[in-house]
Amino acid sequence: MAITNDSEARAYGARILEGERVRLRALEEGDLPALVAWWRSSEWAVLQQLIVRPRPTSVVEDQFRRWSQSEKPGEVGFCVVDKESGDLVGHVTLYGASLPARSGTLTVMIGGEFVGHGYGVDAVRTLTRYGFREMGLHRIEIGVMAFNTRARAAYRKCGYVEEGVRRQAVFHDGEYQDQVILSALAHEWLRA
Repeated sequence: MAITNDSEARAYGARILEGERVRLRALEEGDLPALVAWWRSSEWAVLQQLIVRPRPTSVVEDQFRRWSQSEKPGEVGFCVVDKESGDLVGHVTLYGASLPARSGTLTVMIGGEFVGHGYGVDAVRTLTRYGFREMGLHRIEIGVMAFNTRARAAYRKCGYVEEGVRRQAVFHDGEYQDQVILSALAHEWLRA
């Protein structure tokens, strides 16, 4: 639906970074200790990183700063906060989108203590909507370890479709693991 007046434009702007439970906002320096702790937790790293490799605090802080700059076309990164309390619960990024394909990759990290409360699903839906409606993307993909059944179910709940498997693409626990690729296409996702 097209915006037809300034009040509709303001209403759209007020909600574009809000979901049902979460709000996406810019990174603040005070967010870094929690983000670093979540990223460095080997219990959760095995689900989201290609290799469990704790790195120095300053390196991880710089990584989140880079992911959150939102300066390059086709790349944005946001902190995820609980809409009511304002508490930090995670981080989401869309990256790699460029012309002519307009296809980006979405990543999400929810702090371990907040997993299972609907924050991840709402954050993925909110960033996906932003990617399609504000960034003009055509396709968004997510890669997930095949053994991460909880995340795969959450992404499907968000409207993503499992489209393929990168066979034995990741090495964990002495074995090669498959990675599942899920995607959403703008015309399908916005229609649903």
